[in-house]
Amino acid sequence: MPDQSFRTMLANLEQQGELIRFTKEVDPLTDMAAVEWKAFNELGKASLFTNIKDHGKWQACSQIVGDRRKWAVGLNIDENDLLDQMGGRIQNPIAAELTSDAAPVKDIIKTGDDIDLYDFPTMMTSEKDGGRYFASGIAVIKDPDTGIRNISIHRQMVTGKDKTGFIMIPRQARQIYEKYCARGEAMPVAMVYGTHPAIFFAASFTTTFGNDELGLAGALMEEPVRLVKCESIDLEVPAEAEIVIEGEVLPNVLEPEGPFGEVTGTYAGGSDSEVFQVKAITQRKDPIFYALHCGFPVTDAQSTMGIGIEVATKRHLSDVEGGMNLLDVRAVTEAGDMMLIIKLRPKHPGQVKTALMAALSGPYLHPKLAIAVDEDIDANDLRQVAWSMTTRVHAERDVTMIPETRVFSLDNISPTAPGMGSFARVGTKWLIDATIPAHLSEAERYNFEPAFPKNFENVNLKDYLP
Repeated sequence: MPDQSFRTMLANLEQQGELIRFTKEVDPLTDMAAVEWKAFNELGKASLFTNIKDHGKWQACSQIVGDRRKWAVGLNIDENDLLDQMGGRIQNPIAAELTSDAAPVKDIIKTGDDIDLYDFPTMMTSEKDGGRYFASGIAVIKDPDTGIRNISIHRQMVTGKDKTGFIMIPRQARQIYEKYCARGEAMPVAMVYGTHPAIFFAASFTTTFGNDELGLAGALMEEPVRLVKCESIDLEVPAEAEIVIEGEVLPNVLEPEGPFGEVTGTYAGGSDSEVFQVKAITQRKDPIFYALHCGFPVTDAQSTMGIGIEVATKRHLSDVEGGMNLLDVRAVTEAGDMMLIIKLRPKHPGQVKTALMAALSGPYLHPKLAIAVDEDIDANDLRQVAWSMTTRVHAERDVTMIPETRVFSLDNISPTAPGMGSFARVGTKWLIDATIPAHLSEAERYNFEPAFPKNFENVNLKDYLP
């Protein structure tokens, strides 16, 4: 039976040289975050820690989906086909199924006085974070009216042995929570940590309200997600997860939470948040904690959001003008996913700006800056993109600003809408056409071509190294 944990992915990352196994002691309260952040941002590698101070039974991993290469390994898809394959598969969801097989996540079951959230190697991640955080948790909940399942990723600051904060932006989970509050009831929640990357992607992907995202995960894995029932609440969770923390979000109860280094790379300030009260914990006997890093780029947080933006935007643009010669979409993780690059081969004058407007009015609010580049530019190479912006952009003609538009709720530089909360922000979106003007002749285009080295695309440096 195919594995649905993330353990096979970790093994494959290590086998392919994409992961570093750290055996020297690290402390999740002082240096573990810095080590895994530098391992990825300086070496491009994921991290697996096997010697964690005061957490002898634990291993922890981080930066396991920090770039397209690692997503491709985790989903077993060729990197060159990643966006198209993902976009195609999720068009045909495969419903999750209950399994009668033994569930690894049930190896250990804790209730009552055995519950202690400080047992987990949660990190102090960014310098000014308000405490230790679970940042990789996937919340499994159900709509009380329809019974339809919903999954989404939520950060949780540890505020006691058996409780955490539970941040909800104004999206689907909050809509469901408000239904429970209207009934005067707590919302049952199962928080899942450490699971197949397809499930993690599905939890972060924006889809229509009322769709069970586990169906998208099944589509990516090309088989149903195997589920097992919870111990203390009426929910089902992935059977091969590392950890499940069962509990409920209390109705209309708020407690201080934060600050926290967010996906934008800036801090979300301290405020009040809802409260998650723990009822039971189930886990593997040899658990691996997913210590997701969220903060200054580049981290798994930006990459996870970015790959969803890329898949959704590419699919969205395929419907604009009946389709266009779109070659690539890049959510710039280095810019906190608020910058988008589209690579295309325009067929008609004006088509580039049409594509840029569509890209900034797609399924995700995050991008506020979109840049279009030609097919001779690598959209994943920010040096080439910056070069295009300085050599192919006549700002008076090629830069367009659209004020008074709704923007990402964590875009701190954009003001909040009058009379609304901090999650309702209105700002300016801007478009940059960094393509060679379509009206130029072939002779005129010569002056704008990049002077790459001869045989640049065909020479592999590894063939020449000693």
